[in-house]
Amino acid sequence: MLRGAFPKRFQLCFFGKDDRVLVPPPSAPYELPSCHPRTLIPLETPPQPTILPALPSSPRTSLLDVSFVLTTHLVPAAFPRTTPDVPLPPLPTWSADKNQFKESVARTMQGVLTMKENQWKGELAGEGSRKPLWICLNRYVKRGALSLNGVTLLFTHANGFPKEIWEPTLLHLAASDRPQYDINEIWVWEAVNHGDSYLVNAQNLCGLYDWRDNTRDILHFLLHYLPSSPSPSPSRHTSPASPTQPPPPASRVGSMSARSSASDTLSAVAACKHRRSSRSHRRSHDHARPHRTLAAITHPALFSSLVLVDPMILPYPGCAPSTQDNTRAYVVGAIQRRDGWASRKDALDMFHAIPFFAAWHPAVLKIYVECGLRDVPGDSGVKLKMPGIQEAVVFAENWTVFETWELLSTLDPRVELRLSEVKQQLAWRRPKNCSNVQIASAGHLIAQEAPDKLARDIHEFLQRKYGCRGARL
Repeated sequence: MLRGAFPKRFQLCFFGKDDRVLVPPPSAPYELPSCHPRTLIPLETPPQPTILPALPSSPRTSLLDVSFVLTTHLVPAAFPRTTPDVPLPPLPTWSADKNQFKESVARTMQGVLTMKENQWKGELAGEGSRKPLWICLNRYVKRGALSLNGVTLLFTHANGFPKEIWEPTLLHLAASDRPQYDINEIWVWEAVNHGDSYLVNAQNLCGLYDWRDNTRDILHFLLHYLPSSPSPSPSRHTSPASPTQPPPPASRVGSMSARSSASDTLSAVAACKHRRSSRSHRRSHDHARPHRTLAAITHPALFSSLVLVDPMILPYPGCAPSTQDNTRAYVVGAIQRRDGWASRKDALDMFHAIPFFAAWHPAVLKIYVECGLRDVPGDSGVKLKMPGIQEAVVFAENWTVFETWELLSTLDPRVELRLSEVKQQLAWRRPKNCSNVQIASAGHLIAQEAPDKLARDIHEFLQRKYGCRGARL
């Protein structure tokens, strides 16, 4: 059983005149059963591609162009995958009869969830898929001279959103008043079945998704592809004209496992620290948080701080591996999501009429339409880059959220933890070197609804942790 205890006294603290508030600790200790967290499978050297994939989207000018240079890159994903190469279930058949369509959606949902539950129970035969996949990342490098003590930021997105969804928040962050810290570069990561990554990987994706592979993808990038310098240099990282890199040598990848022996882990981490001396700070949102947190737990030397925004990290309910009711609702919603429109303007008009999207900040909705949709070849219409069925298989995974909860208390106390929009037990799951905040006027989608307020909180965190000590009072 897992046990937790909290201080008997606490104070509910407000920050100035804004709407941010601390989350107090629960008033009583608690006990929870263990979910017996699984280990991450070791990484192998990805196969050498005969032809490197091309970037699927045309170059664009980012919202941060005044301050940062944008380049987009592809790097190999972790290899092999955790899940076997199983096909997607049959997609629902459209019918004007609502009941018939509902039944068709339910069959697809059941196919997705049954496959996932069979994986949890160990009933799927076969090793992990060995089809190569790629990760697409945006890199924003500061214009002008870079600081020796500059910070490198890494952002990850929520389920169903492209990597560019962070740009409005980053724009507000870049415009912060009198920062006493320097941001040298920002990386924004995109999962294998999202956005441009999906367009590259579409033929090699399967019908199962395990969030632990996101952890492995992040570690693979940080350990083997994060450039040794934030300065754009074709000799050290991929250039816009040549956006991909070959897999790293087997001698470097073969020994690295997220659950490897201590000697292997220390060796891999030491190499990474030698390659990059600037300080690293990670920010993630929604489904990205469990695997980002697992990456920090398994390789803490890669992280100086971790900021989680309303993370999907939940206590294990104590039942056998099975799908929760709210998960079923998310899966159904994704499967039947509309994915095509006559034009981007038509899509934007429709989103404005839907309460879910209407609550978004206009700049976020605009960039979602710009970068989350793709032109249909040979047609005048547009479609979502990420199909609804891929969003559904991501929603179907919920075991990793329990594992991350259980392991969170083991996160190295030297990695500062900042939690935003979280509940009591999670906010105090790892109390040492940790802070939390709630923004009353925002909710789960704070990155979409209030990018300015989120940027302000990030700025103040960076100011306190990485700001010039001489300027402090």
